[in-house]
Amino acid sequence: MSTNKTEEAKHEKKREKKKKNYFTFTLIQLILVIIMIYSGTKIYEWYKDNNKNSGLIEELKESVITDEFSNEDMIDFKSLKEKNSDTVAWIKVEGTDIDYPVVQTNNNDYYLNHSFDKSINGAGWVFADYKNKFDGTDKNIVIYGHNRRDGSMFSSLKNILKTEWYNNENNRYIELFTEQENLKYEVLSVYQNEKEDYYIKTDFFENEFDRFLLTVKNRSIKNFNVDVNENDSILTLSTCANDNKYRVVLHAKKIKEEVSNKGEKNGNK
Repeated sequence: MSTNKTEEAKHEKKREKKKKNYFTFTLIQLILVIIMIYSGTKIYEWYKDNNKNSGLIEELKESVITDEFSNEDMIDFKSLKEKNSDTVAWIKVEGTDIDYPVVQTNNNDYYLNHSFDKSINGAGWVFADYKNKFDGTDKNIVIYGHNRRDGSMFSSLKNILKTEWYNNENNRYIELFTEQENLKYEVLSVYQNEKEDYYIKTDFFENEFDRFLLTVKNRSIKNFNVDVNENDSILTLSTCANDNKYRVVLHAKKIKEEVSNKGEKNGNK
């Protein structure tokens, strides 16, 4: 009798073990299915956001008009602002795919996950720091953009770290168009550094700007031999890299401004 009970106990343990194994196997399968659904959803959203922004970019580039005589670009800000009143500029960086209208709102969070048309979009948009004024008084205009894997937004800003980019004289100048003027900047510093916020400062006390300029020049991976002092103003471009651990940064000195005729230069008729 005791032998039978012992055998039954053994069979019961085996049944319990099988149940536990089955439960564990089923749970693992369920978790894997959830992960696959989640990943698939994220991939779909990623492609959807990128495709939507690609179409939007092509549409917005219709606002760039090239003068047939001077071969210079003119921006129709009236048209852009009808689509998004937050538009403050258009930026073009040689040797990259950066050729976008720049927006600005009252914080630095909104356009991290909203597109130019203000729809929710993980690709975000190219935007200026909320502290900038765009009235000619800023010592440091700061513009941000995501580093997207499809090459959009500020993804191609990482080109500036390549020798073939910074040794190419054609890549030394950046154009920034605003409603009031067309600005030209000369690159003075390019580098990658760990996540910091010293370089996005827009207002400076006495002698503070000189120290700031010395810092950004010393950090550059190339000496561009650009003279810059406290009387100058600069442009800063920034994007993230290596899963947000680093920042790719470019600084450029304003060297030229053309006060535009708003009726002709900016396309407002």
